[in-house]
Amino acid sequence: MANIHDVARAAGVSISTVSYALSGKRSIGEETRKRISAAVRDLGYRPNAGARMLAGTKTHIFAVTAPLHAETYAPAHMAFVLAVTQAARTHDYDVLLLTEDEATAGLQRVAASRLVDGIIVLDVARDDERTRLLHEIDLPSTVIGIPDDTEGLVCIDLDFRRAAELSLERLVEHGHRSIGMLGHPPRVYERGSNFPHRFRAGFRDAADALAVRSAVALPGHGPAGVRAALNELYEQLPDMTGLVMNCEEPIQTSALDELADRGIEIPRDLSVVSACSSFDTSRFSPPLDVIPLVAADSCVRGVELLVEQLVSDVEPHVELVAPQFLDRGSIVTPTPTNGRN
Repeated sequence: MANIHDVARAAGVSISTVSYALSGKRSIGEETRKRISAAVRDLGYRPNAGARMLAGTKTHIFAVTAPLHAETYAPAHMAFVLAVTQAARTHDYDVLLLTEDEATAGLQRVAASRLVDGIIVLDVARDDERTRLLHEIDLPSTVIGIPDDTEGLVCIDLDFRRAAELSLERLVEHGHRSIGMLGHPPRVYERGSNFPHRFRAGFRDAADALAVRSAVALPGHGPAGVRAALNELYEQLPDMTGLVMNCEEPIQTSALDELADRGIEIPRDLSVVSACSSFDTSRFSPPLDVIPLVAADSCVRGVELLVEQLVSDVEPHVELVAPQFLDRGSIVTPTPTNGRN
């Protein structure tokens, strides 16, 4: 099969000139363009996404790879899929959703068949085989999430580390010095999903920097798992007056129910922050202070970055969305009765 080197040799130009001609990223003389087009045709070279653009045959479809796993929290997952879809439509693009667990197979298939003009990667793991594959696929791409290795990638996501810091800072500002964190179930961390690790690391680092006594507990399945996690926190922090919850809505609901059953009143006995939550915490009883995870904040920008790559050079980089804190009255200054369990 002919490659770009063969096309350059047949057209009598450099490889970079062929690349510019096929991508349309730089102006190429008409005669040179004709020679390159003839070489592509004569050699049977399979044009990449840039060549389709040159020929006016863009598909106006983006592939969105968002595998569904056993531990996937569907409401948050689909909120991001919907946000990407809506953002793509504002640029006259449709989306092809790839949800299979063997995620690389889907990417390889759409790349080989030239079905799409670009790729958006969701639900990113710390060591994600899809991000490694992006280096081999000749298609523009945006990663919504931050893998451990970001070299050569265009990435955007909420700044989860800063969100953890902000949660602790607000509690410390009110005088809390013994603060627990209720995280996601252990299997989420074991799978390597990037954002829980970033938040947990940010929480631990911020606790050290602020000289706060802290502990982290990961709940097991159902209310019993949440109860055990709260027991663990109170065993490590008998005087715990602040709690940061970075977990799914059902876990937070179970935690609030369990605390109420123990006679622990929020915020009188325990100040609570719901961190990086994609759901409405004003519906809780009581409403919780929250750092919201708004899918559109990263997805709209992620689609913009992908569209920019179709028409110009975009240097690989990481963009972080600054977290915002919404005060709903669930943090107060601790009193001597705080921390009872």
